[in-house]
Amino acid sequence: MVSIDAMGGDAGPSMVVAALVRAVQRHPAVKYILHGDETALNELLRKRKFKLGARVTVRHAPGRVSMEEKPSYALRRGRDSSMWRAIESVKTGEAEAVVSAGNTGALMAMSMYQLGLIDGITRPAIASVWPNRRAQTVVLDCGANIECDAEQLVDFAVMGEAFARAVLGLERPRVGLLNVGSEDVKGHDAVKGAAQILRAANLPMEFCGFIEGNHIGEGVVDVAVTDGFTGNIALKTAEGTAKLISGYLRSALKRSILSRLGAVLAGGALAMLRNKLDPRRAGGGLFLGLNGVVVKSHGGTDALGFAYAIDTAIEMALGGINKSIVADRAGVRPGVAVP
Repeated sequence: MVSIDAMGGDAGPSMVVAALVRAVQRHPAVKYILHGDETALNELLRKRKFKLGARVTVRHAPGRVSMEEKPSYALRRGRDSSMWRAIESVKTGEAEAVVSAGNTGALMAMSMYQLGLIDGITRPAIASVWPNRRAQTVVLDCGANIECDAEQLVDFAVMGEAFARAVLGLERPRVGLLNVGSEDVKGHDAVKGAAQILRAANLPMEFCGFIEGNHIGEGVVDVAVTDGFTGNIALKTAEGTAKLISGYLRSALKRSILSRLGAVLAGGALAMLRNKLDPRRAGGGLFLGLNGVVVKSHGGTDALGFAYAIDTAIEMALGGINKSIVADRAGVRPGVAVP
């Protein structure tokens, strides 16, 4: 069962219901709970009754968390909101995962309050899956923690490699710490301390030491670990670069009759490139470290992007991501001192 905040995001419930049509086709055994305005949702579902059938249940939630709302205010005043109720379904065990395109800060605050953290994890992290030359790279933290110490970076490494094994199917993921250089002498105390702990840890992964930003796209590692300040800047820079390349390509292909003819002939290759660069296919932001599966879709996403976020939530639940994190965290040797 997947619990969904149907009122989150810029597009609202019409986008969410359209995404459900895609999700139901891809996951015929999964059922869904929609939280939000029951009048609006029932009307949208009525038009798609043939495709959705009895797979979707509506739970009325009169409140809605706005995209501009402060997390602290939403936490105090948003108990009747679709976001709160959607998370609550995971807390009570009725659902295995929750998906929302709503306010990121409010979603994190409500999730932490209701679900709590996995034993041994001190802070949650936002992870994102990026394309690389080989396949995909999990990058975390992408914005939840502006400053991190060595132990927290180690937690992120554990959560990242557990996700890579449970969801991406990698038996022994390659993990690296994002740094200003690959040499051991570079970086601040937190990354140096985390590297020392990870080298001594008994974890089902291959620790590759320090990596630089260009190594993410090259596929040098399967998991790239950093603090939320650096990770968020890297994420926004990568998204902006992808849009820039796509814009340049579209302009070049429209420049002349010959270039347009070339675009027709190279249609298959161009479609593959477009799919690779499409941020909607990343599956949203993954809140790792919580006692429950929480996936945050982009606020401005469409039905395709939200459907991919639902895919990711289902894969995380089926993969037993939290059990993997608990088991792997026990493999970190507590006797290693942090500089």
